[in-house]
Amino acid sequence: MAAESKKVVTVPRMKLGSQGLEVSAQGLGCMSMSAFYGPPKPEPDMIKLIHHAITSGITFLDTSDVYGPHTNEILIGKALKLDGIREKVELATKFGRRFVDGKMDICGDPSYVRAACEASLKRLDVNCIDLYYQHRIDTRLPIEITIGELKKLVEEGKIKYIGLSEACASTIRRAHAIHPITAVQLEWSLWSRDSEQDIIPTCRELGIGIVAYSPLARGFLSSGPNLIQTFSEQDSRKHFPRFQPENMEHNKKSFDLVKEMATRKGCTPSQLALAWVHNQGNDVCPIPGTTKIENLNENIGALAVKLTPQDMADLDFVVKGERYMPSMRTWENSDTPPLSAWK
Repeated sequence: MAAESKKVVTVPRMKLGSQGLEVSAQGLGCMSMSAFYGPPKPEPDMIKLIHHAITSGITFLDTSDVYGPHTNEILIGKALKLDGIREKVELATKFGRRFVDGKMDICGDPSYVRAACEASLKRLDVNCIDLYYQHRIDTRLPIEITIGELKKLVEEGKIKYIGLSEACASTIRRAHAIHPITAVQLEWSLWSRDSEQDIIPTCRELGIGIVAYSPLARGFLSSGPNLIQTFSEQDSRKHFPRFQPENMEHNKKSFDLVKEMATRKGCTPSQLALAWVHNQGNDVCPIPGTTKIENLNENIGALAVKLTPQDMADLDFVVKGERYMPSMRTWENSDTPPLSAWK
């Protein structure tokens, strides 16, 4: 393995947002342990991985009720039962995406928000969720309605901080006016930079932390085009536009550029791609996911990779294909009706 990945790296702490939440400067996305990227992985192995992450300083764990659905939260809950573990962890989960008659539905109704929170608390077997995100925005009702219920959950001590995922700038502003938003989760990587024009500046203006999911481009910036050959039939990535043959011929050039620079810097492509995200600012926390301890160790090594302004400028390329299928609601269509019209 490259020199950088062998270093013992201390994971620093960071303030996420301006309401007092402190997390590890790199988190762990837990989705792929249970869902969407193939069959669920063996539970004992995943619990061992989670414990290794926490021991290594990666204490910011990210899950959602839709992962499984529900099984990933149950897995995290089991991992946190070891004495003393819960106190070391910043636990983030999400609500808002659910399967209804086999189809994905987005819901932000207050009664559903409360029921989803209660169910997550039970599955996680905790008394309080540190960071509770609205996973996708329900465009059928004003964002103020949903955030109003989340505010009540904060006041009741069931959640500590509120987050939004895949929300547009106007929705973020309206939500923040009802109760301070601690973090916005969004896809941000060398492969996904569409949030840089409006969403990132809005978060920074309002003092909202940024949590970058899929910072390794769903594994592409780790493995390159060969990643496609590893997809199982249950892997949702098989259907993503950027992985289709008509786009991959172009997109593989981005991996070649990352790999070449990584070789020069004595690190792995994964570490270089993660370092790029870390270099975006001290208000950004990437949450790479993995199911292997060796990959987790490699990801931590990214914190030791130094990039110059010229390096950052050189890591600039255009990716072909949308990041999601049209049916997947993202921040581009997350405006909600005005509260005045609702009343």
